[in-house]
Order: sequence, then C-alpha cells, then structure tokens
Amino acid sequence: MVHLAFAQTPKQPNVIVIITDDQGYGDLGSTGNPHVKTPVLDKFAQESVRFNNFYVSPVCAPTRSSVMTGRYSLRTGIRDTYNGGATMAQNEVTIAEMLKQANYRTGIFGKWHLGDNYPFRPNDQGFDESVIHLAGGMGQVGDVTNYFKGDRSYFDPVLWHNGVQEAYTGYCSDIFAEQAMDFIQENKERPFFCYLSFNAPHTPLQVPDKYYEMYKDIDPASGFDHDGRPFPHMSEKDKEDARKVYGMVTNIDENMGKLLDTLDRLNIADNTIIIFMTDNGPQQSRYIAGMRGKKGSVYRGGVRVPFFIKNPAFKADKEVETAAAHIDLLPTIAELCHVDLPKSKKVDGRSLVPLINSSNPKWPERYLFFYWTRRYPELYNNIALQKGDYKLVGHTSYDSPITEFELFDIKKDPYEQSNIISKNTELAKTFKTDLDALYYELISSENLMHPPRIEIGNANENPTILNRNDADGERGIWNQEEIYGKWNVKVNAGVYHIKLKFIKPVATGGNLLFEAGNVVTRKKVQGPITDSIEMNNVYLPDMECEILPYYLVDKKKIFPFWVQMEKIN
Repeated sequence: MVHLAFAQTPKQPNVIVIITDDQGYGDLGSTGNPHVKTPVLDKFAQESVRFNNFYVSPVCAPTRSSVMTGRYSLRTGIRDTYNGGATMAQNEVTIAEMLKQANYRTGIFGKWHLGDNYPFRPNDQGFDESVIHLAGGMGQVGDVTNYFKGDRSYFDPVLWHNGVQEAYTGYCSDIFAEQAMDFIQENKERPFFCYLSFNAPHTPLQVPDKYYEMYKDIDPASGFDHDGRPFPHMSEKDKEDARKVYGMVTNIDENMGKLLDTLDRLNIADNTIIIFMTDNGPQQSRYIAGMRGKKGSVYRGGVRVPFFIKNPAFKADKEVETAAAHIDLLPTIAELCHVDLPKSKKVDGRSLVPLINSSNPKWPERYLFFYWTRRYPELYNNIALQKGDYKLVGHTSYDSPITEFELFDIKKDPYEQSNIISKNTELAKTFKTDLDALYYELISSENLMHPPRIEIGNANENPTILNRNDADGERGIWNQEEIYGKWNVKVNAGVYHIKLKFIKPVATGGNLLFEAGNVVTRKKVQGPITDSIEMNNVYLPDMECEILPYYLVDKKKIFPFWVQMEKIN
C-alpha cells in the first residue's frame, strides 16, 4: 500500500467512473448512430460537459493503466494486453489509493486487466471492494474460471470477489452494475469512488436474446448514403457483429439508467461526479462518425472516444473542443476531490477543471502520444504524436526518411484522409524530434526495464494460478498447445503442491519438466489420459526467476494452459 498525505474537506464529492470495453465513438445515438438505442446515455451526454476531442490508447490495458495513474502506460509497466505485458507495477499510485488517503471507500466492478495475481490485483492496489473477471475479456484464455464455458461465458460467471472465486447468476453487465449499486447503497453516508468497468461490448459477443431481438433485422450499414463522411466496408459478419454490439450497448444503457435512479433514490446525485467514457475504438468495422481506423490503430477511429462528465456544480450541456486524454482523469479527480497529486510519480496528465469551469482557460498546447504494437512499441510502426491541429503518424521502418511518415491537419481534415507532409517537412521533423525524445524516455521507464513479477507463496494469495494472459515468451501466446511460454515470478521459499492444467487431455507416458530458475524437477507421468498433472512436495528457495513448465510426450512439447502453485509449508 502506498502511503501518502492528502488534504481533506468536510464535504467531499462521490466519484463514479464508468468505462465500457471496445465501444467506439460511433456506438451512441448522441454521436450520430441512427441504429443503436441509447436514450439514457444520450440524455446524460446532454446534461454533461462533453469533451469532443478526448483520446485514449488504441487498446484496453494501456488505456486503463493511464486512467488509473494519470501516466502513460509504458511508465507503469503496461506494454501489451497479454503476453505478460498487462501487469501494472505495484509501486504505481492509483485513483483508488489516492482517494483512500482522503477517507474514501473504493470499489471496482467488472474489468481490471492490470494484473490477475498478487500484488497487482485491485484489492492490492487500493480497492476495498472488487468483483472482477480475469484477463482482458471474459471467456478469454486468461479467464480460467469461465474459458471452458465457451459461448456462455458471459452468463452465470464465476468471478473474483476480493480475490476469492464466487459464482454469480445472470448476465455479466447486469451483475457488475448490480454490484456497483450495492456498493453505492452501502457507502451512501461517506465519500466513495466507484469504478464500474463493463467488459461489454468486447468479444466474445454474447448478448441476452431480449437485446439481440431489438437489432436482428437491421442493416447496420444503411442510412449513411448521403452522410458525406467516409464509411467503412462492412462484411456480413461485421453487420452481424454490429447487431450484437448494439444489443450489448443497449443493455449497458439500461443499467446506466438504473444506476442514475439509485443516486436519485439515495439523494446523493447532487454530490456525485459521474464520468462516462470508453477505452478505445471498435474492434469490428461499423459506423464511427467518418473517422479512419478502429481498435489497435493510432488513427482517430482507434483513439478518439466519447467522454462525458456530470456534476450539478458544472454548467450542463457544455461542449469542450480542446484535446484531452485518459491521462487527465487522475489529476482532474484530485482537484475536484480536493486531494493532492501523488508526489512520488511523474503525472503526465493535467486537470480538466479549467476547461470545465471556464470558456477561455489558460491551456497551453501539449503533445499526446499514441502507439500500439505487440510486446513492446516498435519505433515508427503504428505510432503517433499529436499537438494542436497537427498529428504525425508513423507506419514505417525505424530508418525511414521523414517523407515516409504522414502528417495531418486534424482540424481541417478530421478524417485523416490527406497527408500534407510533402509541403510541411520542417514541421514534421520537429514533431519527429519530439516523438523520438518521448519514445526513448518511455521505453527507458523503470517499470518497463524491470518488469513486475507475480509473487508466489505469499499469504495474500495462496494458491496462485498463473494464467495464459500473463505468460511471457513467444509472441502471441494464446490457446496453442505447442508454444514456448514462461511466467516471471518472485518465489517465497517453501514446499509447494503444483497442478498443471492442459487445454486438451494429454497422453501419459511422457515427462513433465518444471523449471523454476535453477531448480528443475522432472516427473514421469503414468496412468490414463488426463488434462491435469500434479507435482507435489516440490521445494523451491527464495528467488526471482522464470517458471518454464512443459510436458514432453509423443515428440511434442506441450505448454500448460494454467499452473496452480500452493505453498503448503
């Protein structure tokens, strides 16, 4: 736990941050989508301060780390959405930790995606109450409790309540909203921070029949013939995906209505700050208000999202055109809640309060940095720097001349269709110089140079389950059987029972090798075909090391789906 000293005030506002997963800028009625039904969110937007040029990272874990810390994700140790790169360093100071020092109760409900094991879980990073799924998506390979449910992983899931598995009944978005409302009810007499982090409409696109029925007969590509903005090609699969996404979004909209009603019923709406945003662009092709790109892209379609902030103290129905970003949430909340920023960390963002309160604030221009490639950022590949009206984009080699980059005037060309670099090479060179400086600063961050390690054998989490989302090694580890993988860990000395689970049953007669640093343990496996193998009474010393388990059989080297390690002595 990070200990900080903060000022307090007698009447501190409650804070609710609502973030959805893979809901693009165009997946709202208020942003011009004629198909999706979002009456609650549309009304909420009209009653809020709307930031019309709000930016995030192209993918989810980097966005979430920036939201939580006010820092670019690479500073926090987050460099990927899996492949062992979605673990945020425990030395980071989260919004929850910041507000707890000001006597706030803190809760998270839904998606965390910043570390599934001690000391990186929400309950290790400042949250008093947490009900979450594992990994980056429910039913994905890292979500060990729901993966094998297949196309029903969003229904009746097994979630993690304060670090302990617990079965729930219903649809995931309803569950997370209900848990958030219970938390609000329980803490209505004191200041609270509620982080409602829906996993929808992320894949797999599972939606209750009631909501799918609303959209099953629509053509999501229709209604834009005279729009005048670029519109992406939609395959039949894209159209079917859009129908499901819109159903999932309408479900979120209804849950948003229930949450707002709860605040009114408890008479605390007047002292509650509510933020709604999404984490990146859409994963599939559909309406995105004419912008170029989607999830994973540094073009605006991948990084521009809706952002609404509401409080009765603010002027309602206000639009802000100044560029803002995910890194600005922590400093904004700090100012609104009258707490000091963390002193031990460089905060990249700045408070948005001047933009909220003034029509002509002193707001100097600044650079915003975007990147996305697997494992680590690749110099000049899907990378961008934006300042004022201009944006430099690289989709090229590390040694390319400036003329192979793209430069856009996003005020005149908001859809990024016209590359103006040939007539503005000197301006582009200035941007590239600053891009280089920031890139090298970020990749040299302490938490990136010395990646966070899962702690094994700690009393705060025993047993520990090492999942595929956090497996490092070969690029793109997912649900393959034969692939090189490992986990970076810190082991507390002791005797361990170890269980290895495989995706498919494996033939016996082979050898299981469990490597933990310089300790290598081999076991001959006999008996019937099985999908799990145990190694009991294995002694491991104190060490920081890599765990490399694999099963050798029939000329195959099979990597386990997950590994459970329980310290028994």
